[in-house]
Amino acid sequence: MGGIRVGSPIRVAGPLSWRCSPTAALLVTMQSTPANYFDRPPLMTSSVLVSTLTDCVDHHFDQEVQFLAALVQKPSDNPPGDCADHAEMAAQWLERIGFTVERHAVPADDVTRAGMISATNLVVRHRFGAGPVIALNAHGDVVPPGDGWTADPYGAETRDGFMIGRGAAVSKSDFATYAFALKALIESGAPLGGTVELHLTYDEETGGLIGPGWLLKQGIVKPDYAICAGFSYSITTAHNGAIHLEVTVRGKSAHAARPDTGHDALEAATAVLNALYAHRAALREIHSKTPGIDHPTLVVGLIKGGINTNVVPDKVSLRLDRRVVPEENPQDVLRELKALITASVAGLPGTGVEIEEVLVTSPLRSLDGAERLSQALQRAAVVTLQRDIPTEGVPLYTDARLYCEAGVPTVIYGAGPRTLLEANGHRADERVALEDLKVATKIIAIALADLLGQQP
Repeated sequence: MGGIRVGSPIRVAGPLSWRCSPTAALLVTMQSTPANYFDRPPLMTSSVLVSTLTDCVDHHFDQEVQFLAALVQKPSDNPPGDCADHAEMAAQWLERIGFTVERHAVPADDVTRAGMISATNLVVRHRFGAGPVIALNAHGDVVPPGDGWTADPYGAETRDGFMIGRGAAVSKSDFATYAFALKALIESGAPLGGTVELHLTYDEETGGLIGPGWLLKQGIVKPDYAICAGFSYSITTAHNGAIHLEVTVRGKSAHAARPDTGHDALEAATAVLNALYAHRAALREIHSKTPGIDHPTLVVGLIKGGINTNVVPDKVSLRLDRRVVPEENPQDVLRELKALITASVAGLPGTGVEIEEVLVTSPLRSLDGAERLSQALQRAAVVTLQRDIPTEGVPLYTDARLYCEAGVPTVIYGAGPRTLLEANGHRADERVALEDLKVATKIIAIALADLLGQQP
């Protein structure tokens, strides 16, 4: 990992003392970048550069908070997933900050297949010199707010040091974290090698396939490493995959006075549910070796069916969510679920079952090279938080796995508390501590300087 040494008088490029910090006028030494510098043992960046970066973040923090407030105040609920206008607003903000923004509108057919109305992915690229490309990915779509809020979910109210609003923590905050970390890095004028890209996407809540998945598939982005939206007090190196299935059980309708002339789809669906819940109990005996992840889970989250109270139901549909731990193969799990569901109604005459694959995602696993990202973030956290932050797994699934599936070493880190529950993620009164936003921005900036610093 690249280090920058205080030494002989070669002036840092860029008007730092004017923009951020008096320490920016100090002198540093740089060397040319060997082709294999990213494969060498890590060295920490100089205290001069660290001080400059933290001063830059502090200098622009009011603007960073204003950017996050603007993102929260404009709804981007998914569903319904009409997110192109939010992307345009975010792009205009980024341009005012000083970035060149690429707008990549997803074709309408792809958007419709994803169950959305509109989506535009934003890409910002800044090349410092020869070296690896590191992507920073966050999503701007959010789940609808629901009930129970004590503040306007689109108000971006600041209360007791927290910004409250839908997306404040998951993950509009990391639009701000990543943009202002990159801004600090640019303004530092540090002699770096490599490129930093912002990948700001809008379909994480529906699977990510027209967000990072689409950008990668189209060849619009080709990163060597990726850091995806997360929280400030740990680095996620693994997470669960997910399988969403829609199961439709069919029978034959009949008058409730003569149920013997029909075939009860609800009775058959009950057999499916009983089989699934028995299977769920068995899943508790499977344990992942990944810290932070326990066992696979299964939830039936939606169910609908029937015609009227006095009619034998002819159709019942349900949707299930099965989380796949890193040690499992999603295709094996999928085959097991389909066989279980089909067998559960095999003995019921006049009924049948259809199974639609809504979503099948792989777990995030640690690829060779991901440890370099984790180590750089950990070193930056020691400087900024004065504490070690652990690596761990989480039972969620995120867009990070799409980079992993493309062979890109990936970790998850960003602005937020220690857990999703503390952030009220996907719940009423979602919030992010403004101090965590500032700390995460500094850690990302310092880690990027560490990763891209020139090697002696």
